[in-house]
Amino acid sequence: MVVMAPSGDIAMQQRDLIVISTVLMLLIIVPVIFLTLFFAWRYRRSNTVATYAPEWHHSTRLEIVIWAAPLAIIIALGAVTWISTHKLDPYRPLDRLDAERAIPADTKPLNVEVVALDWKWLFFYPELGIATVNELAAPVDMPINFKITASSVMNSFYIPALAGQIYAMPGMETKLHAVINKEGEYEGFSANYSGAGFSHMRFKFHGLTQEGFDAWVAQVKQQGTMLNRDAYLKLEKPSEKEPVRYYAGADADLYNAILNMCATPGKMCMSEMMHIDMMGGGGKESAENREKLQYDTRHADEGIVAPAATVPATGAPARSEPAERTDGNSMQNDMPGMDMQHEGHSMPGMSNGADPAPAQLNNNN
Repeated sequence: MVVMAPSGDIAMQQRDLIVISTVLMLLIIVPVIFLTLFFAWRYRRSNTVATYAPEWHHSTRLEIVIWAAPLAIIIALGAVTWISTHKLDPYRPLDRLDAERAIPADTKPLNVEVVALDWKWLFFYPELGIATVNELAAPVDMPINFKITASSVMNSFYIPALAGQIYAMPGMETKLHAVINKEGEYEGFSANYSGAGFSHMRFKFHGLTQEGFDAWVAQVKQQGTMLNRDAYLKLEKPSEKEPVRYYAGADADLYNAILNMCATPGKMCMSEMMHIDMMGGGGKESAENREKLQYDTRHADEGIVAPAATVPATGAPARSEPAERTDGNSMQNDMPGMDMQHEGHSMPGMSNGADPAPAQLNNNN
């Protein structure tokens, strides 16, 4: 019932979309059900006065109705869905408080960082410097910008009275923009099964006046403790029916560490790892070593010594020194880094170890 009677503007627009879509589809469903029952009664076997036309096979008027009505409904439903898909995009910042009020120009949104843990919810308020577990609050008629992630497995952040569900995934960040328009206490939970404690992975969302929200923040700061890395690592461990917890302060970079999966000391962050890969470091030497090992294995039985890879100081692509053979046989034409030529022509830099003259390429080899 809360989905059909929400208290936030985004959820109200989603409710309207559900109603409009259902009504449009009922325009076909209701007549079809009615006509099915009517035909069964009108043309029953005992009704001898019904018109009997076994040779009938076509009616232009019926064809127009049968095709035109569903086509019109599909066009209308498609237009409504296309507009709503863009307008209700969770990544799209809000442009109104409700159907009658735009967002004032000087309004500053409330930023909340959400982390799905096993099996509880952790909320950061970065501008306020506080954090909470299994309790969330926001002022009425203030835009809320959510950043959402998870510590281990995928969950789904869902407050039916506020907005639709948004997935929380480890190593990834999703976003949600919403606003609550009425004071009250609302239910929040995970809408995606995530393990043994999933059923109790719930929290309370409080829609408060600005004065009530300020009092709530003061209460958190007064009763809360410090959320540092050590406290978070203890909190991160799986637990069920976790009580509400307040943190008067939290490490400034803790959310980013959770997002980049490096809250554990000594663990490389995903952002750092991606930066190293983007700059081309950390993988070139390993790739050359793998190539050299593959080359050695491939030509070990032919007596070919692998080329020694060199990397110029200028950062240019690596080149290989010419390989030498331990016997006098001609070179194969699958040697990497070689300037191979046709039969009867010399190859620069090649020798057979016995004759200083350039080696000749045998095209049959």
